[in-house]
Amino acid sequence: MTKEIMLAMYMLLGGIYVNAQKTNRMEEVVVLTRYDVKNEHGKEFHELLSKYVKQAVSNKANIMAEAYYEIEDPAVMWLIERWSNQPVLEKMRSGEIFKQIGIFAERKLAQPVKTINVKDLEPLSKEAWRREPMKEDTPITIMLFVDSKAGTEGRFKEVYHTAMPQFRSEPGVINYQLSQLEEDSTQFVTYEKFRNEDAFRYHLNFPPIQPVIDYLNSSIKKQPFQAGLHRLIRFAPFSNGKYM
Repeated sequence: MTKEIMLAMYMLLGGIYVNAQKTNRMEEVVVLTRYDVKNEHGKEFHELLSKYVKQAVSNKANIMAEAYYEIEDPAVMWLIERWSNQPVLEKMRSGEIFKQIGIFAERKLAQPVKTINVKDLEPLSKEAWRREPMKEDTPITIMLFVDSKAGTEGRFKEVYHTAMPQFRSEPGVINYQLSQLEEDSTQFVTYEKFRNEDAFRYHLNFPPIQPVIDYLNSSIKKQPFQAGLHRLIRFAPFSNGKYM
């Protein structure tokens, strides 16, 4: 093989790699960030996250951005973001408000920040993600983290893929998504937003959910599966119950 041919091959492979990197950075980005805040600083951090979310949702490249606290432990807060691409998220996080969040996190958290990158398996449009509850609703959001036994994750995705259209058609469902953790293909998280507690209870007794329950009771690494369940209340964005 001549030096000219080898050089041409290296250039071709290098171009493919660079284009792949660019493509990956331009794909939709989903990030879940958990903050365990010291109790005495909860209100302050609540306000900081609200400012960040307000700024984020006004950005055209943002698909959704929401901040939550856990019902069982309000000091645990979640920032959930979906962006059209990685560069715009990086630009957003280089801004002044997120820098303030970083400074706060260094000093006033009970545990280190936990960042979870995921990929949505049943994509929704921006309009669907920003669908809101009715004025009379008292919405609740459920996140369920699932750690599948190795070799069963494909079956879990199939079960959910079959049930997802029926879940999303329930009258009490606002949004429903299944995502896979990027760092571990055996781990998943659901995002389930209901109009109220009754809608969530209806979902638990909805016949199409039974294959999911059967899987959770038999094919995850640690029981009970309910240990991975987080009940959340959104506090941002919130202006008369609507995206601002």
